[in-house]
Amino acid sequence: MNQLTPRSDLLGSVPEPGGWNNHVTLPPPLPADKAAGAGKTRVESRESLTDLLEVSALPISGDQAGRLLKARLGIATSLFTALRCKHVESASHSIRVAITCSIWSSQKKLNDEERDAIEIAALLHDIGKIGLPDRILLKAAKLTDEEQAIVDRHRLMGVEILSTCCGSLKVLDIVSNAPAWYNGRRMRFQAEGEALPLGARMLAIADAYDSMTTSQVYRPARSHERAVQELFEWAGSQFDPALVQEFAALDVADRSTWTADVNRHWLYELDPITIDLQWQLNRSCIRQDALSPQELFQQRLLDNMYDAVIFVDANRQITLWNRGAERLTGLESASAYQRVFEAELIQLRNERGELCVGEDCPASTALRTCMQSVGRFLVRDRDGRDIMVDAQSIPVVGDDGMPHGVAIVLHDASGQVSLEERCLNLHQKATRDPLTQLSNRAEFDRVLALFVNVHLERRMPCSLIITDIDRFKQINDHYGHQAGDEAIKSFAQLLKAHCKAGDLAARYGGEEFVLLCANCNNSAAAERAEALRRLLGALPQSELAGAAITASFGVTELQPGDTPETMLRRADRALLLAKDTGRNKVVQLGAGIGEPQPERRKHRWWPWHTPAVAFELQHAWVTTVPLRVVVEKLRGFIADQHAEIVGTEANSVTLEVCDRTTDRRRRADRTPPVIVELRFSEEQLNAAEHEGNARLRRTRIDASIRPKPGRDRRTDALAEPATRLATSLRAYLMVNDYDRNGEFSPPREEAGTVLKWLMKE
Repeated sequence: MNQLTPRSDLLGSVPEPGGWNNHVTLPPPLPADKAAGAGKTRVESRESLTDLLEVSALPISGDQAGRLLKARLGIATSLFTALRCKHVESASHSIRVAITCSIWSSQKKLNDEERDAIEIAALLHDIGKIGLPDRILLKAAKLTDEEQAIVDRHRLMGVEILSTCCGSLKVLDIVSNAPAWYNGRRMRFQAEGEALPLGARMLAIADAYDSMTTSQVYRPARSHERAVQELFEWAGSQFDPALVQEFAALDVADRSTWTADVNRHWLYELDPITIDLQWQLNRSCIRQDALSPQELFQQRLLDNMYDAVIFVDANRQITLWNRGAERLTGLESASAYQRVFEAELIQLRNERGELCVGEDCPASTALRTCMQSVGRFLVRDRDGRDIMVDAQSIPVVGDDGMPHGVAIVLHDASGQVSLEERCLNLHQKATRDPLTQLSNRAEFDRVLALFVNVHLERRMPCSLIITDIDRFKQINDHYGHQAGDEAIKSFAQLLKAHCKAGDLAARYGGEEFVLLCANCNNSAAAERAEALRRLLGALPQSELAGAAITASFGVTELQPGDTPETMLRRADRALLLAKDTGRNKVVQLGAGIGEPQPERRKHRWWPWHTPAVAFELQHAWVTTVPLRVVVEKLRGFIADQHAEIVGTEANSVTLEVCDRTTDRRRRADRTPPVIVELRFSEEQLNAAEHEGNARLRRTRIDASIRPKPGRDRRTDALAEPATRLATSLRAYLMVNDYDRNGEFSPPREEAGTVLKWLMKE
């Protein structure tokens, strides 16, 4: 590793900036001679990054996280501690971005100096938020132009902080240039394109991806596929297009596969003496005591209450946002934590519909008067509807008479039965699996159909997790079937304990389980699956001599055009992919509900006497992702719809989709086969005439959907499923309606490429 020496001449002049598996086998200990050469400052702990990754979505805590951060930052760990104390969300975000950049740098085979610089810059790129006022950093409502201008200066403050203690010019260059746009359109940046530091261009992509896939106060997390599509949308303008292509090829949706490499690099390969030479002396470590049994009882009670419970401190900052509050408002706990409790956060209004601001806010009144109050208010739920609630504000007053905060309880008084309550009633009446006492497969099939219909109608997110115990036959062979049954019951209890209100856990068959998550998007479901995977891997099984079992997980979210069958097949395909790529991991597939898109379809009606075609749906779609990625998504559509490829020619493919539902025994009840013809082409923008346009290349799909030629004239029976099929195909490919925007060259023909990618093993 190259040694970096502090340079005092850098301190005065700074470039002007702009505008996870407990079963992972750890590498062997260092040889004695190398261990001795590392000195006494070598981190003695050899734990994996599992705990660090686990807390990266929550308030960062634990001695282990402190040791691992110190291995990367050395004596500058105090800088990260300061950021954590100021804003937990930014610290968690920085850890995830640093891990992404570390793996990316490793796969690019960057030298040690470049990899060190980008990892340190990623961990500390948001350090400037320490200088932002709490009223802005924790504000729940939309920022004003003046407040946004202050926020935009946090990178400048970050470089100013780092310049006083960091001796690496590379780190300063990366942090200061990370906000720059690749095409140079963002002001106050002199460099553009390839002149920008490689680390800054990589950090900009990893930073944007993590922000999009993490829940925010103003929007839910996006799925991996939609986040990557957004990166392609801005490739060439905001991001380096070549690096976007590289990043899309990384398995960023599954960080568990990266644990061993990052663990080895951070804990074994880093020279602590060299790391410390980049900083001035300032030693500290992150520590936080574990919860006491009494606190665990309280936390478990609060998490499982159906009513919303909110804790607000004396500064009106939110310190607790339980699952009931998530259900009622649609705002996740991680997004609400440390925010200032304001009426705008949940659209809290009186019965006349007036926003409860200032002294009208029940939290402010309880803090001011130290008196308990009860009132009826309106709040806005995740679907934009008004819900009547009974709000009870309970001031928390110390022995000295000083208020320490307010406990707020919101009870749904609307009198309407929510989706979660209906599902819970079905759950209570369902037939149970005799071994695990979870719902059985028949009940799951019934509730899945209900979930799909209701969530599609309301355009609400709904996710499905399917999981299978790894190498279960070996457990039965080595320990006996009784031990296998105990392992199944143990896993079932873990799933039951982590069900939220409205969820459904079921034993699908054998050692396979399913978890249906109400009002949960792809990103949140993947996080829940990852937490279950880690907990299961750390849970000793008494019947297995104290050994732990592992499981693989497939995750998907409901998307437009889905049926219960296609959603289940997509989740099962994700599970098979997880098992085929090493087991004990989480794989997420699907784009999710996404934003509503207007459907523009063109019908061609033919006379009744024509026996061949009753009608035809024609679509012209476009997407900014490359043709290879589009074809990969088409393969998923073919697998989930059980479609058959009946013809290929150059860059076109013809599919036949049949209704193979087994419970429709009569031929008259089945939907006739549908023919789907797709033609793919790429269009190139004239970059010389449209300098700076992000959409330099896009893929066009011309789709035709019609019934298979035959004597069946049941047009009414075909219209609805054909339209649903078009909606489903549109969701898989994540396309928009074709609209010629700018001067594009004619479609380029690349004969055989679609067939080659589509038919590859």
